Formats: sequence, C-alpha cells, structure tokens
Amino acid sequence: MNRKTDLRFATLGPAGTNHEFVTRNYLAFHGLVDAELILVDDFFEGLAMMNTGRVEFMVQVAVHPDCAAVVAKAHFDYGIHVIDCFIAPGKELGILTRAEVADPRTLALQPATSSYADLSAWPDQIPTASIMRVAEGLLNGDYDSGLTALELVERHPGRFRVDAVIGAVDDPWLLYGRKRVAVAGLVAWPESPASRWFRSPIG
Repeated sequence: MNRKTDLRFATLGPAGTNHEFVTRNYLAFHGLVDAELILVDDFFEGLAMMNTGRVEFMVQVAVHPDCAAVVAKAHFDYGIHVIDCFIAPGKELGILTRAEVADPRTLALQPATSSYADLSAWPDQIPTASIMRVAEGLLNGDYDSGLTALELVERHPGRFRVDAVIGAVDDPWLLYGRKRVAVAGLVAWPESPASRWFRSPIG
C-alpha cells in the first residue's frame, strides 16, 4: 500500500517529551518516515495550526490535563475530530534529585504524573508543562527534585540521584484530524487483543 509521506504532525514540545517520543514511534509504525513533526507549546496552538492548514494532524495523550478542553474546542470551534487512538508506553520515568541537595523540598512534575508515585516527602510541588520542562528546571537548579525521564541521569553523570524508579506507563493516545471518522457511530478495532479475550477469556 502506498503511503503519503509529506504529512505534518503536531505534538507537545520541547524536544525530548513523551509526546515527541511516542509520536515518532507512531509515525514509524505507519511507515511515515518522511512526515514532518512540529513541536508546539500547547495543544491549543496545535489546533490553530490545524485550522490554518499548517499541520494536518495532532497527537495528544488522553491523560493530559487539557485533553477534555482540547477535544471540545477541536469539535465545536474548528470542526476537528479525534480520528484514531492507540496505546503506547512513554519513556522510563523516575524521581530525580540534584546530587548536592541533601533534604529536597521542591518537586517539579507534569500534573498528569501526580499519581504515579508517593510524593508526600516533597512539601512544595510545582506543576510544569512537560517532563522535559522538569528536566530543564533541574539542570538549571530551579528545583530540588523532579519527576522526569530517567535518561537524564545517563546524559548528565553525577548530577542527579534517583529517589524513585517509576518506569514506563502505558497511556491512551489520540490523533486529531479534519475528516470525521465516527459518522456512523462506534469506531473500534474488531481484532484487538481485548476483543480476542472477550471471545476466549484468559486467566
């Protein structure tokens, strides 16, 4: 099957986010090796870019705090719809603390990750836009600790200790497009793993 490759996808930046990581995996899965990936500061910017034709598609994790508002604005303001969904693990996550901080008090995190671990040891929790903004703040010394990608430890040896390993979380992801696919009702994958389990339940 021939695939159109000169497509443009938007997702949440900056470079290194889970959104970039998962979107690139999604593009690779579909063989869209020449598709252009554009990183945006927020999903409302991405919707505006779709509305003006700057990009054709946008990928968003369904657990993002803005997801419900983005779905509504897309549908009612722009005529943009959810046209695909999939499950994908993100990056390996953990709680990192700057090596020189003996008694950390401030913890930066993306709000969607706030239930991933017991954060009660950090009295001051600071919401940030993405796990990479957390990483940038840690590198700049803005926070004592941060819930971010574990790869930061390998990239900056000696600068951080790992206070907790969270691992990769399997999240639901949405793809937005201009052409509605649910015109006749439910759209689902009839041969999904769940569908097979419904027919032949496993223990």
